[in-house]
Amino acid sequence: MKFRLFAGVAGLAAAFAATPAMAQEEAPSEFTVAGSVALVTDYRFRGVSQSDKELAVQGGVSVTHASGLYVGTWGSNLSGWGTFGGSNTELDIYGGFAAEVTPGLKVDVGVTWYMYPGGASETDFAEPYVKVSGTVGPASLLVGAAYAPKQQALGRWYYDADAYADGVPDAPGAKSDNFYLWTDASAGIPNTPVTLKAHLGYSDGNAGLGPNGTSVAPTGSYVDWMLGADLAVGPVVLGVAYVDTDISKSESAYLQPNFSSTKNGSTIAGSTVVFSLSAAF
Repeated sequence: MKFRLFAGVAGLAAAFAATPAMAQEEAPSEFTVAGSVALVTDYRFRGVSQSDKELAVQGGVSVTHASGLYVGTWGSNLSGWGTFGGSNTELDIYGGFAAEVTPGLKVDVGVTWYMYPGGASETDFAEPYVKVSGTVGPASLLVGAAYAPKQQALGRWYYDADAYADGVPDAPGAKSDNFYLWTDASAGIPNTPVTLKAHLGYSDGNAGLGPNGTSVAPTGSYVDWMLGADLAVGPVVLGVAYVDTDISKSESAYLQPNFSSTKNGSTIAGSTVVFSLSAAF
């Protein structure tokens, strides 16, 4: 649910001038604030666990202007693969412009800055994106593409985990780019509070260990997917989703021990069921 932040100054001035104090009408707000909080049993980023296959607490807030311009931030705790010390937190800052180009068809262009507060150096990176969304019958569809230009955070500094363990990069300062293409779909079941959802993504980027022993596309190119359902109970949404990738153990063997659970060495890119509890405002 969204709520109004404040009204336009000019509109308020006009209202005060034209009406008695007891009959003033609130001018339409030019800004809308939206937010969400969630608890998930595993934080999966493009199919790969970022929380060591454990619980994550997440939340975000965004501010949108009537013109279509928006800014926002989103954060989650991290563990295992994808952490770089510090607060072990991912904090994304994003902004862009979204507009309905034709009735029922929306285009969204923006950029996300991935931050890891207090973490090791060369971890933050920028990723511009474009999304097109609309409806087809009862279904909501979205197609998106994100391209992160060459940056050190995405570069292949280490060609195997042994070099990373020794702390001597094979290619210090290397830069790489990353491409991600995805589509999302959702549809409500008539006369029920249940919404079905699906996701399919394709990553293409650095096939190796980056400056801090991770990679956005760890095996170079791979596919991730999700099938799930949400149940709305008042303001709260209960979710369940099956998440998987096509990354095999043999494909990721050269990334070990980084690319595995710190508890038992199991894969962090295999199939799993993620449960979530969230609320939006």
